[in-house]
Amino acid sequence: MSVSLCREDGIYEGGKELSATWRVSRVTLDSLSAIEISVLWYSEGKGDTDLHVHHFERYEEEQIRRFGLADKHSLSCLLPATPLSYHGRLIRLRWCVRMRLFLSDGREIVADQPFYLVAPQSIHKGSVIVVGDERRSRPSQ
Repeated sequence: MSVSLCREDGIYEGGKELSATWRVSRVTLDSLSAIEISVLWYSEGKGDTDLHVHHFERYEEEQIRRFGLADKHSLSCLLPATPLSYHGRLIRLRWCVRMRLFLSDGREIVADQPFYLVAPQSIHKGSVIVVGDERRSRPSQ
């Protein structure tokens, strides 16, 4: 199974649209009971873990049989302005597109495709900086 984001750099502005495609492979139609696709953020680090689902789609067995598994399927949603991605020493806030497969035998398979949510209007000629992240794009001098 795989999720592909529309932006190669994985950086999205708050208030803008996220588009992605997803596909299930190496799993048979008969072994699937449901598929869930969600856009969410979660915290890691010191203290309790928080998780908030921003966008959610669930496909039941009958729907999966109708659209099949051979083709790519699309997902799009309008992202909120906050909370922004943050990668500090004590806490991290991460955004991702999560795909969950529910198998007929009761097992679950989960895959996350991470992305960065940055301040609105901050992507301009490579000037975006994700707070606390070691990979920063800075404006060219």
